[in-house]
Amino acid sequence: MSSRVLLIHSGGLSSRQWRKLGELLSPDHDVVMPDLLGYGAQERWPIGKPFHFRDDVGHLANLLDGTRAHIVGHSYGGLLALQLALSHPGLIRTIAVYEPVAFGILRDDTGARSDILEITAYAPDDDGNDESWLTGFVDWWQGPGVWATLSPKTQQSFRDVGWKLSEEVASLSADHTDAGIYGTIHASTLLMAGAKTQPVELRVCERLAAALPNATLTVFPELGHMGPITAAAEVNAVIADFINRH
Repeated sequence: MSSRVLLIHSGGLSSRQWRKLGELLSPDHDVVMPDLLGYGAQERWPIGKPFHFRDDVGHLANLLDGTRAHIVGHSYGGLLALQLALSHPGLIRTIAVYEPVAFGILRDDTGARSDILEITAYAPDDDGNDESWLTGFVDWWQGPGVWATLSPKTQQSFRDVGWKLSEEVASLSADHTDAGIYGTIHASTLLMAGAKTQPVELRVCERLAAALPNATLTVFPELGHMGPITAAAEVNAVIADFINRH
C-alpha cells in the first residue's frame, strides 16, 4: 500500500510549486498537493481580515483526516510542516523541509531577530495592494531589485495574495516556539538550506538541526531561499530519496 505525502507550498505561491515533485513521487505514493487558505483554487482571504498561521495548520490537519503522511514544505510551508508535527504528531511519518521560517527558535538571539524581515507593516491602498511591502518582502528573500525583474503576471499574483501573505509574516515573526518545543518532534526530519540564503535563515536551520533529535541538515552550496524552484530537479531528488528510504 502506498504511503501518503503532503506537499506544502511557500507563502505567495500555490500548490503548482510542487508539481514536478508530485510527478516524481506519484508512481509510488499518494501525493496530496493542497492550496493553502487564500491561494490557488481557494477563495481569496479577505483584505483586512486577521489571519494566523495556525489557521493553515488546521486546514492541513483537516485534509489529512487522520491519515499519517510524509510532510514536505518550503519556507512558510516548512514552518507549517513543523507546526503540524507539534500539534498533530500522530499524523507525521517524516518531515522534509527547505528553509522553514521557524523564527521562534531565534527568540533568544536579539541580533538575529532584528534582521528578520526589515520591512514596514502592510498598508493596502484602495485596490488592496501595498507595492512597497511586496517589494521589500521579495527583495529581502531574493536580493535587491528582484521584485522589479518579475514578470507582470508574477507581480500580480503576489498582489492578489498580498494581505494574507503579510498576515502570515506577522504571525510567524511574532512566534515564540523555541528550541525546547521543537525538540519534542521525534519524527525523522530532513532539513535543507541554501548556502546563499539570508544568514538569519541559515541560522534557523542550524538551530533546528541541533534541537530536533532525529534531524539531519543538508546545505546546497550554490542555492538560495528559492532553491526548490530554481533548482527543482536537484532538491526534488534529495527529498524523494529521503521519503523512499523511510
